[in-house]
Amino acid sequence: MNSALKWMPLAAVIALATAGCARDGFYDDRNIDYVEAQRSAPLALPEGRNVQRYRDAMPVPEASGTLRSSERFSAPSPERLVSGRATERDYVERREIGSDRWLVVGADPGVVWPQLQDFARARGLQVQASDDARGALETDQGRLSVRQGLRAGDSEVRCDRAGRPVAACLDALEQHFSARTATASAASLAGQQIAGEDRLRLEQRGDDWVVQIPLDIDRVWAELNHQLEADFTVEDRRELLEQNPQSHDFLVSYMTVSERDRNPLQIIFSPDVRQMPQQIRLVLESAGPERTVLRAENASERAFTPEDQRELLERVSGLLR
Repeated sequence: MNSALKWMPLAAVIALATAGCARDGFYDDRNIDYVEAQRSAPLALPEGRNVQRYRDAMPVPEASGTLRSSERFSAPSPERLVSGRATERDYVERREIGSDRWLVVGADPGVVWPQLQDFARARGLQVQASDDARGALETDQGRLSVRQGLRAGDSEVRCDRAGRPVAACLDALEQHFSARTATASAASLAGQQIAGEDRLRLEQRGDDWVVQIPLDIDRVWAELNHQLEADFTVEDRRELLEQNPQSHDFLVSYMTVSERDRNPLQIIFSPDVRQMPQQIRLVLESAGPERTVLRAENASERAFTPEDQRELLERVSGLLR
């Protein structure tokens, strides 16, 4: 070894060797690799394919409004991972509105359906009719049914007799599903596999933003009530103040995006020297048997801009995906 290098500190030797590698091209600068990249033609599937078997792997919802270059875009909340829900929430949860009761199970209907059939067999119920396509079992004790829940990866399970929920049956079903996990074997249930991003659509109507939800208003209210109780619990940021199942609305306290983004100059010339939340009413309106519209209405005297409205509705609709 060169005597000049023998006493050189180890760090300096490593730096010298690394610099040599960089000059030899081992650390290639790839910043310009894709400057001249060309877009290829989209993949074309055969004409005779079964369209029910194919869907977008990473769907992008269609935007109904336009985003001007001067507007600031806020990305919606990321969708929760189904496989990780055991750490966020129970596999089985209850929902109710008025006298109606049902269960929400954290798995697709195709997974829940065979578990529901197992429940009927284990309880010795006499099955009088079974509809695999609609996910319904008619038994001597009542009607058991499963259908797609509001959120992606959720199912709603009901036990009714003459159109009224059976409390003892729901208790038994809750115990039955709690003993199982979301890794149960899946079965096909045609027409039920609808992703959350396909069910909810944010639309602009003039200066206002609304969320279109293709489900009946009572189901939406019950699920939104549960999610707001769990998420709107941060003092001075977002809080659930009131919920009214009769009028299908909620009063929340929320720190809007325009309030969060006030600069020091705006604060100095404002009567409010600190950031403060404001009261906003979330209103559900029925637009048909299986269609509900979610609105955000200002319930205070402070300004509530379209950007504030959109940002809040994106957060709230993210709870339902």
